[in-house]
Amino acid sequence: MSDPTVLDKAFHLIMNRMIDTGQAPHYTELAQEMGLSTEEGRELLHKLFAARIPGWLFPNTSLIASFAPFNNLPTQYRITIDGRQKWFAQ
Repeated sequence: MSDPTVLDKAFHLIMNRMIDTGQAPHYTELAQEMGLSTEEGRELLHKLFAARIPGWLFPNTSLIASFAPFNNLPTQYRITIDGRQKWFAQ
């Protein structure tokens, strides 16, 4: 089993990116920020979602589709904070 602190750090990095930009990072960006190879970053992303976090990858890919409470794809549920709308909800 993966070290929980690695999964925690990955979760934190993804959540912060969603908050800052309104978009989830690609696994290559996750790998770079965590000091991992591209393949290790992709594997880490899959391990994180296998741990049953509330979210999912786009089917048959390694791309984040949803990371609760945010959705990486546009939905009819828009989130606006301080007059800025750059987020979508699940």
